[in-house]
Amino acid sequence: MAIAKAERLMNLALCLLGTSRPLSKRELRDSVEAYVEASRGAAGDDSFNRMFERDKDDLRELGLVIETVEGLDGEVGYLARRDSNRLPAITLDAEEAAALGLAAKVWQQARLAGAASGALQKLRAAGLPEDVDPYGAHSALEPRIPVHEAAFEPLMLACRDRRPVAFDYRKATAAQPEPRTVEPWALECWRGHWYLAGFDRDRGAERVFRLSRITGRVRSRGGRFTAPVPDVVTVRETVASWAGETADRSARIRLRAGAGYPLRARAGAVREGGDGWDELEIPYGHGLDAWLVEFGPDVVVLEPAELRADVLDRLRAVAKG
Repeated sequence: MAIAKAERLMNLALCLLGTSRPLSKRELRDSVEAYVEASRGAAGDDSFNRMFERDKDDLRELGLVIETVEGLDGEVGYLARRDSNRLPAITLDAEEAAALGLAAKVWQQARLAGAASGALQKLRAAGLPEDVDPYGAHSALEPRIPVHEAAFEPLMLACRDRRPVAFDYRKATAAQPEPRTVEPWALECWRGHWYLAGFDRDRGAERVFRLSRITGRVRSRGGRFTAPVPDVVTVRETVASWAGETADRSARIRLRAGAGYPLRARAGAVREGGDGWDELEIPYGHGLDAWLVEFGPDVVVLEPAELRADVLDRLRAVAKG
């Protein structure tokens, strides 16, 4: 069966590469023997159509650029132009091969493991020297990118295809998720968590979403993007800002004596009290409210008022479950 499919894919690729004009499904069906046999079965054209669509997707996955062209009569045709499917010679030195091998190894425990392995095989076929071991120079390193969220793969594909998506998202301060419609731009891993940057149609602005807070299924939406995609998408910088790492002001809190040592390490000033509480001045940036909530009853926010309100909102959301 594997040999038969490989032969069928080869014949289809030769047909698409050997034509100077788009070929219709009907012409391709009559040109490939396996398609002729499939059309003679009980399912007829349905069997051929399913087989052809699978084969076309498989060839594209293998790297063949197949164009879809609509003729003057409205009939759709297919061809693979030789100039679009001809690559220059690829030469890699040992350091470049090692870098690519290391990048592929990173994905071995993620959903892109198959694509990473396939990419290395294509490089081998394109001229990567057989005596160069892409893993050998860095065999002591075992990098991993964790991908546990079910939303990762559909969002990755949506970013690649520039396709709007919809999903339910639960903010850290909310007890229930809300529906969001997003034009996805890029995914990035930061400190063990995956984030999506894109244009939020509901808010009319750029937003960053943490994948672990997406609930339910990611659903595709028709149509094109309505907002331009920036040349550089700064996911990590945006998340770092929200996490308080680019704080530009200070907050004043009361901290129970003997507790909250991470807060004390970041404090600019500490004043010891005689009532079992200390007063601290700490850098204040986006996300500080979420961090303070983790210390529970050991922290009381004194100022600013908006930080105190944000902490109270988060505590109420936790109490509601």
